[in-house]
Amino acid sequence: MVALVIPSEYGYVLGVAVASALYVFSLGAKVGGARRAAQVPYPYLYAEKSEAEKDPKKNVFNCTQRAHQNTLEMLPVYNTLLLVGGLKYPEISAAAGAVFMLGRVAFVSGYTTGDPAKRMRGAFGYLGLITLLGTSLTTVYSLVKN
Repeated sequence: MVALVIPSEYGYVLGVAVASALYVFSLGAKVGGARRAAQVPYPYLYAEKSEAEKDPKKNVFNCTQRAHQNTLEMLPVYNTLLLVGGLKYPEISAAAGAVFMLGRVAFVSGYTTGDPAKRMRGAFGYLGLITLLGTSLTTVYSLVKN
């Protein structure tokens, strides 16, 4: 059996995780602001397509809502890889996590303009996610082989 030792540098990993959580929280506020501006009532997740095609504010709301939801969809994968990879490679994982989150900031910034094609500005963030996949797989392998 292998004892798990958490390195002191793991604090960087936790710092990135907390910063990520705060960013996701801020996206909820951003959606709320776009919802109010577009006058899309609850419980509707999106403005109807026909409305969004006529009203730029409704289109921006839909894009903002989608950017938030896509970030929420990615969060469990990202957090898992960040926390697991950080056990063996805390500094690399923290840096990769920061790159991924900066990519999410660029993704959201582009998407919320109302032009979905601009979300691709954040594609560089996947380099961070791929790095986290590598650190996680290596960490798991080292734990299993011992």
